[in-house]
Amino acid sequence: MLKISSYNVNGIRAAHRKGFTDWVAESNPDIICIQELRATEEQIPREIKDLGYHEFYHDAEKKGYSGVAILSRIEPQKIVRGMGVEWVDNEGRIIMAEYDKFRLFSVYAPSGTTGDVRQDMKMSFLDDFIRLGQDLVADEKPTLFCGDINICHKAIDIHNPKRNKNTSGFLPEEREWVSSFLDKGYRDVFRELHPDKTDLYSWWSYRAASKERNKGWRIDYHLATDDLMAKANHAEIERKWDLSDHAPVSVSYNID
Repeated sequence: MLKISSYNVNGIRAAHRKGFTDWVAESNPDIICIQELRATEEQIPREIKDLGYHEFYHDAEKKGYSGVAILSRIEPQKIVRGMGVEWVDNEGRIIMAEYDKFRLFSVYAPSGTTGDVRQDMKMSFLDDFIRLGQDLVADEKPTLFCGDINICHKAIDIHNPKRNKNTSGFLPEEREWVSSFLDKGYRDVFRELHPDKTDLYSWWSYRAASKERNKGWRIDYHLATDDLMAKANHAEIERKWDLSDHAPVSVSYNID
């Protein structure tokens, strides 16, 4: 059994101060896909470096911004940072670890909430990302994308779909993108294992006591090819942890 967790930490140093190592000790994931590091590798707290994981970072050129990582108890065969798109790679948005039986990505999609320019960049990223996903589906090695995609796919994934229908993260074209990505040969692991459960979110605004009132969005995913989906047997949003405005999304896979 292999437990893989995806966690947008909204700043690894801030998450560390709030108890990141306590979460690791209790949840005990084998692999952690981190998004929004907001730190260089040299700034990662020593206590995190001492957890016993192999560590792989892809930080952004801009200080205190974006960045992704993979912490893994299993040593990967190969690490690839970036996706070959200059502005995306400068923002530190994708890192891949390849293992003997599967490949794993930690992904942090741009947000479009700050205006039209960033929304256009988000859609450009999604165009490149779906091509990457399509290319990998043709490969025989199973693939898993973990991360903050910054999109709610369906009405069940957001607390107020009618009010948010014109909001970045729930726009019709973004939701259609998720459907198109899944049509390429991927499965939304958490939703497949919890098909009808409502009020299951992974992000809550810091405003208006949103988490306490569970006014959230499910924007953090495990997107797996069919062969890995078949090995998934337990998925959980670890809502109790308040290290970030996101919660960890953890899935256990029957991978030897």
